[in-house]
Amino acid sequence: MQKRPLGRSGLEIAPLVFGGNVFGWTTDEPTGFRLLDGFVDAGLNAIDTADVYSRWAPGHQGGESETVIGNWLRANPGKREKVLILTKVGSDMGQGHRDLSAKWIEAAVENSLRRLNTDFIDLYQSHWPAPGTPQEETLRAYEKLLKAGKIRAIGTSNYDAALLSESLQVARDHGLPRYESLQPKYNLYDREEFDGALRDLCMKEGIGVISYYGLASGFLSGKYRSKEDLSKSKRGAGIEKYLTPRGFRILDALEAVAANRNAKPAEVALAWVIAREGVTAPIASATSLEQLESLVRAVHLTLVPEDIAALDAASTP
Repeated sequence: MQKRPLGRSGLEIAPLVFGGNVFGWTTDEPTGFRLLDGFVDAGLNAIDTADVYSRWAPGHQGGESETVIGNWLRANPGKREKVLILTKVGSDMGQGHRDLSAKWIEAAVENSLRRLNTDFIDLYQSHWPAPGTPQEETLRAYEKLLKAGKIRAIGTSNYDAALLSESLQVARDHGLPRYESLQPKYNLYDREEFDGALRDLCMKEGIGVISYYGLASGFLSGKYRSKEDLSKSKRGAGIEKYLTPRGFRILDALEAVAANRNAKPAEVALAWVIAREGVTAPIASATSLEQLESLVRAVHLTLVPEDIAALDAASTP
């Protein structure tokens, strides 16, 4: 499978990243193992998680997703060299606030390495902005980890154009490593956060982009057409906001393109993100092998200019 460079990090990833938030939450460990095996067997190679996944679930403390991935790596020693492990730091893990301080990062990376059962993390990402910590302090902490070989590259998530630009300037001014990737929310419905200044900055600076919520929490699958449909998923409560005239217009366009391409609307939605200039790869999750097969089909689906034009027109904010 053709891989894409992730910014200037030296890492190369397939055009779709597996979202590991489901591991230990909506999928049990045996299912997670089967999904990861199928993902790698399909030629895909990047797995995204975070230390905080899935702290939000009753009885969870965070680290559940990393633990499943680490157990999979332990059970399949030959797989580590075939995958890139992407995880994040900085969310509230019980300390009461988002934290990108040097002290927190130094402790958190050791916990992630232990849970993941690996000697190094391929991409270590700041999960959220942490206004209480100077960006220089955060980047210096990452510099130490890079020099120690505990991480290979750094990225960030949920930064706007101003904050990302500031971080790049801090890196230049102090000779520090810069963020080589960004995780923004981006899909056919949620376009305003990334399109515009942030996308322009990433393209200008050669920043890799791994977008999340590629299916708008499942809305773009087309299975949610009314409030009555929201009970179909644990994510239903977060989907109601998409039930708008624009949302239905996007679904109609997806279904039309899908019919012409013998594909599912979700596959078309992901193919649109994959084809979007400035995006390296979207993140998408699966909880069954059937869903995983659909994700793989999305990677191989090529949209023609007319398809993209129709989807662009329907989704323009």
